[in-house]
Amino acid sequence: MNQQISTRVPNFSVRLSPTPRGARLARLLATEQLSSWGLPLDPAALIVAELAANAATHGRVSGRDFRLTLYAVADVLRIEVTDTRGDRLPRVGKTDPDGESGRGLLLVDALADRWGVTPGLTPRKTVWAEIVLPPRPGNSCSGPKGALSQRTTREKEPAQAPPLPPATAHAHSPG
Repeated sequence: MNQQISTRVPNFSVRLSPTPRGARLARLLATEQLSSWGLPLDPAALIVAELAANAATHGRVSGRDFRLTLYAVADVLRIEVTDTRGDRLPRVGKTDPDGESGRGLLLVDALADRWGVTPGLTPRKTVWAEIVLPPRPGNSCSGPKGALSQRTTREKEPAQAPPLPPATAHAHSPG
């Protein structure tokens, strides 16, 4: 007897305008989606807010949207924001202590277990972040083994990871 193993991968993907309103909508839609999946909102909502704000600010190209994608595999939530400014790679840099901006990636770096950049088809890039979720009752997969990308012993820094295959026809693959 053949049995197929079916694993449902919660996923969500939406295109949004590269504006402050689009960035705010990304955070609101993400929190609603995470709630419906029964996943914790913190720190995911803040990471989505920062990556979406960066896409709207630094990845903006008139007439081109950015894409927010969320999916959870085993015990890892992956957040991806794809924009059409592949020529502008994000970097964590020194910020002006009195400046009003420039701290978004510092927050992402502090809150995410892993994050990085994956180049896409020209002119795209995807900035992604992964959060290891707390174990849930009935979930046999937990701990770092379920991570979507490999952790290194180096200090956290942006890394490139190969894109994951789409979970469904609606999932987004950055490559």
